[in-house]
Amino acid sequence: MTDIDPITGLPKELSSWEDIAKESQRITVSIDRRKFGKTYTVISGINEHEVDIKDIAKKLKNKLACGGTGKNGEVSLQGDHFRTIKENLIELGFSADTIDIIQPRKSRGRR
Repeated sequence: MTDIDPITGLPKELSSWEDIAKESQRITVSIDRRKFGKTYTVISGINEHEVDIKDIAKKLKNKLACGGTGKNGEVSLQGDHFRTIKENLIELGFSADTIDIIQPRKSRGRR
């Protein structure tokens, strides 16, 4: 027996609230340096009430073969995934027009 969505009255597998919510998100991707010079790719701007952020983090970690976490409306991935993150987010259902990529700054080297 299928579950019925109380809002629409349709079977839950037919509802696509999360797909609609993904297209309306305004996402910002940036590169962050943290403890001991480690590089993280940070995806912010995801409304965790509309989209399952832990599921997004899990899919990205599997796709990019890295560690990371998803909490507080932000997905942090270990490593620099600047070149491939936009394509991966589009594959997950986010609109290309709503993804802003902040260019990483060039490091000056060691002082």
